[in-house]
Amino acid sequence: MFKFITGKPLWANILLGIGILLVLFFIFLQSLSWITRHDKTLAVPSVTGKSFDEAKKILEGQGFDVEIQDTVYNDTAALLSVVKQFPTADSKVKMNRTVYLTINRDAAPDIEMPKLVGQSFRGAQITLQQQKLKLDDTVYVPYFARDMVLEQHYKGQQIKEGTKIPMGSAITLVLGRGEGTEQLEVPDMFGMTLNEAKVILESNGLTLGTIQPTDADPNGFVYKQNPARLTMSGNVNKIKQGQFIDLWIQAEKPVKADSTAAHQ
Repeated sequence: MFKFITGKPLWANILLGIGILLVLFFIFLQSLSWITRHDKTLAVPSVTGKSFDEAKKILEGQGFDVEIQDTVYNDTAALLSVVKQFPTADSKVKMNRTVYLTINRDAAPDIEMPKLVGQSFRGAQITLQQQKLKLDDTVYVPYFARDMVLEQHYKGQQIKEGTKIPMGSAITLVLGRGEGTEQLEVPDMFGMTLNEAKVILESNGLTLGTIQPTDADPNGFVYKQNPARLTMSGNVNKIKQGQFIDLWIQAEKPVKADSTAAHQ
């Protein structure tokens, strides 16, 4: 063999070497698909909604590796069921590909009960949703502020903020019914600042209605209110506890004219 190579001219040996390399490269290309199994793919079966054990059995039975990627809690899904898979169902992948699964936890994680007392009903609903809690029921009791949360209950008992409860728990809210039965005299807030008027309304069990303008300065002055202090006949207006009083605000402190006094 050595004599065969050395007996040839240099250029012939170079050509021979190039030819051998080309043949080897051709053989490599032909065998590449076999080595990588490039031409053998499988469709990923759908295992979402199935139990982890069942999903693992299905996937491994079709030649896939299985790995848990994450765990979450979803109260609408069965415990320890598959809530997400990657690659998704029907994706074409190579054999022995790993399928990553997201599994629903076997129990709800504990979270802290938020403070809902003092919030409006709408605000409490948003907080419950954000904390992944449910609204079980609402109970109305006499109180001047309508739809204000007065108490928060869990399993029939009042629950304090910060108490640990399972995520997804159902909460009952005790809300104010609104107007009371007691008749109150309408306070005269003419000339008060908006802040002072708010204090008067709160102390009398009344509710601040609309403010004009809506971006009024808290230190601006009340120059008009509805209902007014006095009726057209000069008698003091009566109002039920919890009812609204609208206020009009201006920058300068108003001066009550005689005509104004007659109707305030």
